[in-house]
Amino acid sequence: MGTPRGPVTSAFVKEPVAGPVALRTLGLDGDSQVNTKYHGGPDRALCVYPGEHYPYWAERLERSMPPASFGENFTTRGLLEDEVAIGATYAVGDAVVQVSQPREPCHKLAGRHGVRQLVPWVKRSGRTGFYLRVLEEGIVTPGDAMLPASRPAAGVTIAEINRVAYHDRRDLEGLERAVAAEGLEIGWRRRLESLIRKARAA
Repeated sequence: MGTPRGPVTSAFVKEPVAGPVALRTLGLDGDSQVNTKYHGGPDRALCVYPGEHYPYWAERLERSMPPASFGENFTTRGLLEDEVAIGATYAVGDAVVQVSQPREPCHKLAGRHGVRQLVPWVKRSGRTGFYLRVLEEGIVTPGDAMLPASRPAAGVTIAEINRVAYHDRRDLEGLERAVAAEGLEIGWRRRLESLIRKARAA
């Protein structure tokens, strides 16, 4: 498979918590991000990864894949990329969170698992997970349900953003629908705007 060279400095490795934790605007108490240019901040306060994907990766990587193997804060069930919409809000514990963008895999993921090709594999598979911003701070506890609170009328899903960003970059209609998604993180909006300009010029 190939392995990345040298040590990787990261806050990627997560340990499960046993009890309630305060969820604040910048994330969970006790969590941290080493590279704050690409991780963390108000629009990336929480990383979410669907637990349904782990059997796929366990088979492909030929290893055990326990929760948080992808460095996520929340390992979920029933919140897949083709169902979760940008701008949708959820109540979890005492907090309210909002979907802001797809999770974009980086070299830290490849370094964690020693598989250089893992980043393009994740992008091609669509099994990216997603990020949340915190609209209302509160206490969250392991096992809390993420209860749907609202969903934008446009309903642009994480899967749709991934499709036009990684696969169908000349789908002008799809790109324009994606860039207009209410609640989309500004960096992703600019990225999609750049793809729109390229698609129009093609």
